[in-house]
Parts: sequence; C-alpha cells; structure tokens
Amino acid sequence: MLKLLNPGPVSLTQRVRDSLQKPDLCHREPEFFQMQRRIRQGLINVYDCSQEYSAVLLTGSGTAAVEAMVGSLVAREADPALVVANGVYGERMAAMLKRHGKPHRLVSSGWTEGMDLEGVERAIQSCSCVLAVHHETTTGRLNDLHRLGALCRQANRPLLLDAVSSFGGAEIDFEGWNLLACAATANKCLHGVPGVSFVVARREALQQPGHSPSLYLDLQNYYSLQEQDGSPFTQAVQACYGLDEALAELAESGGWKARCALYAERTRQLEAGLKQRGIVSFLSEGQSCILGSYRLPAGVSYEQLHDRLKAAGFVIYAGQGGFSHEMFRIAVMGDLSSGDLDRLLAAFPAS
Repeated sequence: MLKLLNPGPVSLTQRVRDSLQKPDLCHREPEFFQMQRRIRQGLINVYDCSQEYSAVLLTGSGTAAVEAMVGSLVAREADPALVVANGVYGERMAAMLKRHGKPHRLVSSGWTEGMDLEGVERAIQSCSCVLAVHHETTTGRLNDLHRLGALCRQANRPLLLDAVSSFGGAEIDFEGWNLLACAATANKCLHGVPGVSFVVARREALQQPGHSPSLYLDLQNYYSLQEQDGSPFTQAVQACYGLDEALAELAESGGWKARCALYAERTRQLEAGLKQRGIVSFLSEGQSCILGSYRLPAGVSYEQLHDRLKAAGFVIYAGQGGFSHEMFRIAVMGDLSSGDLDRLLAAFPAS
C-alpha cells in the first residue's frame, strides 16, 4: 500500500479505515445527528475553545470551508478586508473576495518570504477584518500568527484564518489572535478522509445575518439548522464516520500538542536523512514540522524523483508555480512510522 506524503489526503490508520465500514446511514436520521453533535463538540474540544465558538460541518474540501467562511463573514458594504498573502492559498482568498465583488486590499510578499507584517500594521486601521493563512503549504511555511494576531488584537480587527493544513497539528490561539473564525478540513492534521470540512467561528457571528453570495456555502444557514439537529444538504456520511473516529483517536493520543510533537520528531528524522544525501530545505527559516519543501537533487527532475519514490511505495508532492522545477514537498501527516521514513530515505538517489 502506498504511503501518502502529499499535504492531504493522508494515509489512514486502520482504526479510521475500519470506521468507514459502518452501516449505511441517512443524513436525516437521529443516529446521524448524534454523530454530528459529537463531531461539532469534538472540533471545539481540540483547542479547548470557549463555548463562544461553535463548529459548522460542510460537505466539501478545505477550500469549500474557506470560501464559506470568507463569503459568509466578510461584508460587501464594509471597509475593505485585508488579505495577507505569501503563497497560493492567501492569493486564493483574495480571488474569492474578487469573485464575490467584496472590497479588499492585498498585502503580499514573495512565496519564500514571511508575511509582510509592517505592511499589515500600516493598512489594518482602514480595513474591516484580516484574512490570512496559518500553514502556507505552497512552501511549508508556518506563518507567524502570534505577531499577526497581536496586531489584530491591538487594532480590534477580527481575524479569519485558513487553518486547513494546521488544525489539529499546530497551536491556534483563538482568543490571543482575535480569531473570528477558522476554516479547516478532516483529511489533513486530523487524519480523517476527504469529503467533510468545517468552520469554527464565534457564535455571535453565526447568529447574525450573513453575507454569502452562495446558496450552498451559506455558513449561517448551516449553523442554524445544525443547532436544531438538521442539515441543509446531504452530508458525506462515511466521511463523517471517519472524522468522528479520527477525533477520538486524536484525543486518546494526547491531542494537538502530542500530534505536533510527533510531526516534529518525524521531520527531524527526515531532514537528517535527506541532509546525509545532500538534500537541503528550500526555505532558510520558518518551515513547519507538518510539511517541508526541499531542493531537488542535482540532475534529478521532479518527475524522475516522484516515479522512483512511488515505485518504492511513497507519494511525494511537486512544487507549485515557478518552483515546480526547483523543489519537492513531503508531508509527515497520517499513518507513518519511523520505519516508513527509513525506507523512504533509502529510496532516494545517493548524493
């Protein structure tokens, strides 16, 4: 069986895989609503959020959750939203706002650079809210949300966070970062399966009239019905089975802090082994322990490296945009062992 080292979907544990074999279930039956309540509370429990926050489940990818958050919580009539971008996914949020016809300003920096926090500080007072990506998997950078969150709190501007690739595997300080909402998915750090995503947001925002230009991605509608044990549309029942089990497995294994420590241990093993083979990190600083970007070995194309490693049982990920011929990416999420990483490293070409 192939081990997936791409940034989602991840290799499933046997426990989560087995949960997908549970009986077929209608999404409008009491048994489903019991699971829906359990999942929503389980998501809140990952970071011990106050009950001022609530989780809303959606059937769709992480991008669906981000667009539901952006579309429903950013007003068209307000001051511009401030989008902080240093990669594909920050730029994607700006593209969403443009498509929705909502005013916004973009504070951007290069894909290999950190967020332009000085630019944020200059612009934040004239903006209604701030949108940013926590873990920018374009390069594997874990953005400095402590500093950005402090700016949001000082300026009293709410933060809307793309936490698609960090939720459950890195620190998220809901109160300290002045977080209005964050969007994420089941099939990355939570180790669930694709098909279900979610937004964790302040209840007061979910209880107010929303701004969604979309019928399907209307976050307030989902919240209103889920609070009454309902669902506006068909939910991905089997994917919910997987998320329910994955959340239980996360809690029993020590929560997000233990998972973050496990990722850090895997990354140390991986980086040490790659360094012995002459392969170095693409970023000089700021790389997360969830996903790393690495320079391609001299004389080896991504396609050659991908096919070599796939033949050995591993799937890696290409660089994006102009980086596609310079680097490759490896994520350490999911069901991986130290022995798996040893086998991966042995499959790399010698330096």
